[in-house]
Formats: sequence, C-alpha cells, structure tokens
Amino acid sequence: MIGLADVRLGNEVLLRSRRQLLSGVRVGIVTNHTGVNSRLESIIDLLAADPGVRVTALFSPEHGIRGDVPAGEKVDRAVDPATGLPVHSLYGDTRKPAPEMLADVDVLLFDLQDAGVRFFTYTWTMALCMQAAAEQGKRLIVLDRPNPIGGLQVEGGIVQPGLESFVGLYPVAIRHGLTHGEIATWLNQRFKIGCDLVVVPLEGWRRSMWWDETGLPFVPPSPAANGLDMLTLYPGLCFLEGTNLSEGRGTALPFQVFGAPWLDERRTVAELRALELPGVLFRPAYFIPTASKHQGRLCRGVQVHIVDRRVVRPVELGAHVIAVVRRLHPKHFEWVMWGSTRWLDRLSGSDRLYRAAEGELPLGQVLSAWAEEARSFAEEAAAYRLYD
Repeated sequence: MIGLADVRLGNEVLLRSRRQLLSGVRVGIVTNHTGVNSRLESIIDLLAADPGVRVTALFSPEHGIRGDVPAGEKVDRAVDPATGLPVHSLYGDTRKPAPEMLADVDVLLFDLQDAGVRFFTYTWTMALCMQAAAEQGKRLIVLDRPNPIGGLQVEGGIVQPGLESFVGLYPVAIRHGLTHGEIATWLNQRFKIGCDLVVVPLEGWRRSMWWDETGLPFVPPSPAANGLDMLTLYPGLCFLEGTNLSEGRGTALPFQVFGAPWLDERRTVAELRALELPGVLFRPAYFIPTASKHQGRLCRGVQVHIVDRRVVRPVELGAHVIAVVRRLHPKHFEWVMWGSTRWLDRLSGSDRLYRAAEGELPLGQVLSAWAEEARSFAEEAAAYRLYD
C-alpha cells in the first residue's frame, strides 16, 4: 500500500499563516470546483464567509466555475448562487481580465488544479491574469497545488514561434514537471511580465510524488480528467484531438481508449505491441461515444493499460499512436484544422509530428529533437523550482 504524506495546499497555508495578504484589500478569486482544501471545502465559501476578508468578484476558467462545461465550450458571465458574487468568464468573449472586471479588485487569488501538461488551459488563464495584473497595478497571489503526475519527468517539445495559442502561450515543454507557482515565477522573471506576484507554496510536497501519494482527495480538474491513469496518458494521447479518431471522450475511459468505426483494431494493436513501449500494454477495445467524435457509433479501437507509470513516456507513446494509425489507414485518417492551422501543430508545438506521420521526417528524429528541447527547458526551469 502506498504511504500517504501530509501535504498542505497553498490555500491552507494562506489561511493558517499568511492571512495578512488579504487584510484591507478587495479580493477577486480565479477558481472553480478544484479550488478546495484537503477537507474539500471551497476557497470561495471559506473566504466569502470570513468577516476578515472582502471578496468582491469571482473569475471562471474553461469548464466553468463548477466544472460542468465541456471542453472548448464558451463559459458565460454569471452570478454565483451561493454567494451572490459576480462570476466573470475568462473563457468566453475574453480570456484576459478586462479593466472593468478588475475595477473592484485589489488582489487576485489564483487557486486552480493543474494537470501537469502544457495544453491544459488553466496555466494560460494564470498567465493572462499575470499580464492583466501587471498592466492594471494589481497583485496576483498563486495558491500552489501539486503537479498530479509528479515533478521529475519532463517530456515533449516547446511551442515554436507562430504557434502560440491557448494550449501554449509560452515555450513550455508538453509535460513540464512544474507546479503553477513555479511556472508563474518562471514566466514573470523569464519574460519580464512585471506582475506583483506572490506564491503561497505547498508544504510537504516533493517532486517525486504522484497525486495518490499526497494524501489529498482527488477532484477531477476537468470533466474528462477522471483519474490518474487519464492524466498520465494525457500528455501524449491528447494529440488524438488533432485527428478524426475518437480520443475516448463520451466514454468511461477518456484518453485511455481511442478508435473509430473504420479502425483496424487488431493490426493497430499488433503494431503498437511490436514497439515495446515502456510501461504500457495494448488490447483491442470497442466503445460507443455518447459525446464528441463518432457520437453514437460503434468504434473499433485500442485501450492503453498502464503497468508501470514510472517509466511511461506518454508523449512518445502518443506520437507513435499517431504515426501507426496514419500509416495503416491512409484512406480514412484525417487531420483536424483550427482555422488555417492543424490542431495537432498547436498541441505538439510544431509541424514536426505531422510531417513524420506523413512520411516527410523520421519519427525518431522528431522524438530526439523534442528530447533535447525538454532537456533544455528542464535545465532552465530548475532555477525556479520551489520544491525538492
């Protein structure tokens, strides 16, 4: 049985020993259903009920303030029924707090659970809040949280110039190995954002810890992020969003199964098994998505089983899945476009995986280039680590 540690979240450290940060100021909270303490009490409810704290506004990221909005769908402005506070959307008409949103705010508290992956949008909500705070003379306080897939492994390429988007605004590795507090510190100093930034760090967290070693209850950070297996595979199997394959949305195993009505599941499994990728096994699987791609249709597919999470390399895995399926199904496989750009290029940070899948580059060359970018990123980010 895994020994559980006593990890204290940034929001708990704030209320126990750093309450002076909230004294005499108007507070806006950037959070959602993940902004809870170790007893699953909401930071919104705790601060709104505290007579010593003046909360004036709430700010919602992707998936909504209660976590019930599907991926990519617009979040509307609202009023929180429990507190009566206005909820400004940061995933609607604007993704950066506008001056009028911050007119009654002196300090922004940021308390969102990350997934440990560059294309999870909460990180970029934080970055845009940092920019807005710097421009409008506000302070931003990041209440730090664990990286759920640990802080040791760094994998995948960085975003190349011209491909910046809300799944990667800055040149960060896909699996970055950092907490939000560490990313914020790096962004602020490396890119000279000029934010009045305060990070309230975790206590008791170590980089070697996975979420189930923290002693903290797990709250899914998004509707599809339903557990640690999903989060472990997500850094690579999210590439499937850039194709016409189902990535398992609308099933009980998002980003753990993939397929399509036209997939040759047995040949695909055989090819993937032959690669002997570390830490995973494959089997044919069959599913009918209730939402998203191929909704209501029987998909022939593959389930990825994790047998040793310590050695799984999800980005490499995802790249091989793309390459194998593209090669075996040239008449059916298609790329998803986002405007004039392939969505895969936004997710992966360059056009190299696309070119490898199309036979224009050796996939090994792409993986080697990504490994070098990840190594360089990890070396640079090491100076901003807050935890051992």
